[in-house]
Amino acid sequence: MALNIPGVVAVVLFYILILGTGVWAARKSRKAERKSHGDRTEVVLLGDRNISLLVGIFTMTATWVGGGFILGVAEAVYTPKMGLIWALMPIQYSVSFIIGGLFFAKPMRDKKYVTMMDPFQIKYGNILSGALVLPSLLVDVLWVSCTLLGLGATMSVILDLPYAYSAWISSAVAIIYTLLGGLYSVAYTDVIQLSLAFLSLWLCIPFLLLNPISTNIAHTAFNHTIQEPWLGTLEQENVWKWIDDFLMLGLGSVSFQSFHQRTLSASSPLTAQLTCYAAALVIAILGIPPVLVGAVAASTDWNLTLYGSPSPYERGEYSLVLPLTLQNLTPSYISIIGIGAVAAAVMSSTDSGLLSATSVFSSNIYKNILRKRASDYEMQWVIRLTVVVVGLVGTSITFYTNSTLVLWILGADISYTLMFPHLVSVLFFKVTNGYGAMVGYIIGLTMRILLGENALGLPVVLHLPGCKLEDGVYVQKSPVRTVSMLCTLSTILVFSSLAFFMFNHGLLPERWDIFKVKLRNVFCDLDEVTFVVCFTRQSNLCFFYTVLILMA
Repeated sequence: MALNIPGVVAVVLFYILILGTGVWAARKSRKAERKSHGDRTEVVLLGDRNISLLVGIFTMTATWVGGGFILGVAEAVYTPKMGLIWALMPIQYSVSFIIGGLFFAKPMRDKKYVTMMDPFQIKYGNILSGALVLPSLLVDVLWVSCTLLGLGATMSVILDLPYAYSAWISSAVAIIYTLLGGLYSVAYTDVIQLSLAFLSLWLCIPFLLLNPISTNIAHTAFNHTIQEPWLGTLEQENVWKWIDDFLMLGLGSVSFQSFHQRTLSASSPLTAQLTCYAAALVIAILGIPPVLVGAVAASTDWNLTLYGSPSPYERGEYSLVLPLTLQNLTPSYISIIGIGAVAAAVMSSTDSGLLSATSVFSSNIYKNILRKRASDYEMQWVIRLTVVVVGLVGTSITFYTNSTLVLWILGADISYTLMFPHLVSVLFFKVTNGYGAMVGYIIGLTMRILLGENALGLPVVLHLPGCKLEDGVYVQKSPVRTVSMLCTLSTILVFSSLAFFMFNHGLLPERWDIFKVKLRNVFCDLDEVTFVVCFTRQSNLCFFYTVLILMA
């Protein structure tokens, strides 16, 4: 194949449009910095907390509708033994946004935190919160890798452009405009990117549905024709795994720094909540096109296409099913438009991951731990350098795997099993302290490793009920991620309460109390040894928890 010159020109024009928008937003950012009487760093990282509802909806949705989202949904729907029933990412993210709007957006925005890690740093101090920052940084780096992998793979198929060029050029564009204007550039380019992704994807759908090679997807949804029905099946032994996956993305996404960066940058707490609710609806709609692409691919006899036989699944190229479907079942100019959709989606998520990791490192590690007296000028350079480093590391990771789904799930797994229980504990359980958080971190991480992960080649050491030996490899049928999450959460609460009880009853000397939990933060009736923790009422809803501790 020869290089697709018209496609390359279209992509170059798209990148120029995005860079132009980034430059315009950078000017807006500099004006805000000059007018700001507070921390200039906050202008860069949070857009001076002045992001409107409309822009907020665009940037919140665009953050999640990335290359991993589009290619991952299409891959799941197309792949035999999976299908639509396993491709519920749009619904899971909608649930995540609703939960975030109900319980997390208002308390975080009310206290004007700069990052998601601020409550950890305030309650636990620098050393322990520094350890908790690491998984948050890893999640964002994996997010960058996942999105760039999707774009590089798509370009290499349709444009016949070497993968390395596609990945590095795309990464460079995202790094440049993120450097120029911080969150302002990210948010306003997200408006352009999400609009292009939405229009481009829907423009491709009629050509796919009406192509003469594929069988009607309404027929293949339920019947065995070319391959198994694309709706998929859910066998009884996999029900718990399905629930586990649903909860992982539905709850784990709430503990992404990218999510909180959008709510914390909103112009008001109410705007932050409304942004979440509106984005929940929009992201569900944007999930429909990749579902249809996967359904068409599953309904296609690939032997009748230029791609030939065997099918992408049999060749192990199922992760590329979206670009392959566009290339072989639509006119060339339509496949180029599809490239624009993926490129737009990738850019909107890549810049979010870059800025998210940068925010956590610059604010919670550099300024609060390493250089507490760092000037605004110094912080500007730290932010710029961090954006570049995160971009380089994230791009490099894409050369070690060819599946966007693996990177996507790995990031969500870390967020769900480690960060989510810690975030819930620190925000909604006043009994939580550094002792519980430290033990919960160690036990939760150890438990997750022992339970194994086949996608990463991590062997199963601890066998839960239902664990089976398949093709010489142990496979967990239990909801291992949810078990790990609950183990982390319960460990945090039990050991926090135990430490509080022991220090306040004199069972341990006060000089050992490095986290200063003696008579702090919790209403406690020491004679009846019952702790009642109740935190925050919002929108007539509240978290209400009662934790019963060991009898004195």
